[in-house]
Amino acid sequence: MAETARKPRLGVWKFASCDGCQLSLLDCEDELLAVAGAVDIAYFPEATRGDVKGRYDLALVEGSITTPHDAERIRDVRRWARTLVTIGACATAGGIQALRNFADVAEYAAVVYARPDYIDTLATSTPIAEHVPVDFELRGCPISKHQLVEVIAAFLAGRRPVTPAHSVCVECKLRGNVCVTVAHGTPCLGPVTHAGCNALCPSYDRGCYGCYGPKETPNPAALGDKLQEQGMDADALRRVYRTFNAAAPAFREESERHGP
Repeated sequence: MAETARKPRLGVWKFASCDGCQLSLLDCEDELLAVAGAVDIAYFPEATRGDVKGRYDLALVEGSITTPHDAERIRDVRRWARTLVTIGACATAGGIQALRNFADVAEYAAVVYARPDYIDTLATSTPIAEHVPVDFELRGCPISKHQLVEVIAAFLAGRRPVTPAHSVCVECKLRGNVCVTVAHGTPCLGPVTHAGCNALCPSYDRGCYGCYGPKETPNPAALGDKLQEQGMDADALRRVYRTFNAAAPAFREESERHGP
């Protein structure tokens, strides 16, 4: 009798994050059954205590690197993973915790903790790609479960994932939304933000917050100038770019253009 082919091994790791992107996988519901049938979920602490030792064919990594221990641990994950995909704003751009990159972490620790000398942390929060080679980045805060299923399906099929490279503005047009900036003067990061949310906020007459980070060819300086013309001051412009993807180069550079 022919030996049954081994299913690809999937591992899911968490670093500094809120778990929201891992939960997107569990939120796949019907699709999750298909995923579980196609791969061997060998390591996923959020969902199971099982731990299959050995190499992993696909590693999904959530969270940023914020401690010396995590910097060592991600190198171990990379060593054991044939394909490594980072999921979410924390893993791809340092996350909202990257606001520490613009401040004095030692001062923060002294304010928050009674014994800051017990805290072993790095001065910055950085994306996974700054520490190890990454095969694919899936953006979002949180990620789209549909895009996550596409990434896993692409891995199983041996092809590159098909995810949009355009901006949230294109999603607005596809949904037939009236532009909140043109119609109401509402500040919106849609023109420079990677698509993936299906224009969620503009569909409810709110400006895009940039959850999916900068698109592939953003021009945040031009948008910043436009927002300034509409009345946003330097402090507001700096803050609007310093949210979930504060350390993404395009957003970081534009925020620094308006002050430290």
